[in-house]
Amino acid sequence: MTTEPRTPDAAAPAPLVQIVRHGDGHVAELVLDRPGAMNAVSTAMAEAIAAATSSLAADLDVRCVVLTSSHPKAFCVGADLKERNGFTDAQLVQQRPVARAAYGGVLALPMPAIAAVDGFALGGGLELALSCDLVVLGSDAIVGLPEVSVGVIPGGGGTQLLTRRVGWSRAASLIFTARRLAAGEALELGVVDEVVPAGEARDRALAIAATIAANSPVGLRSAKRAMRLGADVDLASGLEIEDACWRATAFSGDRAEGVAAFAEKRPPRWPGR
Repeated sequence: MTTEPRTPDAAAPAPLVQIVRHGDGHVAELVLDRPGAMNAVSTAMAEAIAAATSSLAADLDVRCVVLTSSHPKAFCVGADLKERNGFTDAQLVQQRPVARAAYGGVLALPMPAIAAVDGFALGGGLELALSCDLVVLGSDAIVGLPEVSVGVIPGGGGTQLLTRRVGWSRAASLIFTARRLAAGEALELGVVDEVVPAGEARDRALAIAATIAANSPVGLRSAKRAMRLGADVDLASGLEIEDACWRATAFSGDRAEGVAAFAEKRPPRWPGR
């Protein structure tokens, strides 16, 4: 597929993160751009990710976000341990809410989000990917949560997100052993959703995003909200959540346009409201 050059928006928190619009602007590519450190998440980079995700969450024109890397061999290698090595305990405590805002910002994106992973996605890097709704992996990628090997635990959502994806026993095995997975095993265990040839994860994720972005923005946000809020409740409560989200779409401009476009046999022109 043809995409625009990776030119950062003027408002993007460069140089650590770029936001690139594709096509008509309904797909936003969030590019991790600290290649010299293999996108290790420093305090400054965490702040940049948090700011970028906050901006994207408020943008009603964006229907899908694709999280990528400017480094061909590394998606993200996790927390910047060189920076942390010089921290006092007080500084580590001060950094914690900044890190949580970064990972939480990706997880809280109200529109669908896809991670495109080539190369290494370790620790916080895998947690950023797991914070997305879908994960596309290049065949040469290596993923894992090695935090217990350096005396901490996955703290960017990994203990919760991986367990929800693959189940308790598989998550326990991966987290307790700190082992790394090649792409094929990651797919087999359900850690990721799709594996493509090396170097093609970004193009594949953007192609999926274009398909998603053709749909109603109101419908997409409401469907994601229903799925996320209903994931950890009983069925009856989940159905009530679904009903509330359905009502949010049923009386929207998007619903009216979708029905009209179907009846008139034409592509919809979503108002997004």
